[in-house]
Amino acid sequence: MATQTKTAPITLTARALEEVRNILKEKNVPGEYGLRVGVQGGGCSGLSYLLGFDKPKESDETFDVDGVTLIMDKKHGMYVMGMEVDFQDGLNARGFTFNNPQATSTCGCGSSFSA
Repeated sequence: MATQTKTAPITLTARALEEVRNILKEKNVPGEYGLRVGVQGGGCSGLSYLLGFDKPKESDETFDVDGVTLIMDKKHGMYVMGMEVDFQDGLNARGFTFNNPQATSTCGCGSSFSA
């Protein structure tokens, strides 16, 4: 089963946490679901970020981030260690952004990187 640890390898800003809580409430996401953060193959730079609601699986670690359950596959930790997830709500862009110190290069859209 998924393990519970104290410190998440990534951080979510106050704006990102607020938006996640809003989505959880507005979309009536079931209580056993958490916010899955990870990476997947693809995108312009080789890897792209994964962000969505899901149930924990055997290969996952779960973290409590200010009352929000964060789910991450153990294998993804090395790609996102130290990453900050933020939420922008401006005139030019609206959505989650990723600031990843592990990325050696990123693409123009900000959702793809190489490590």
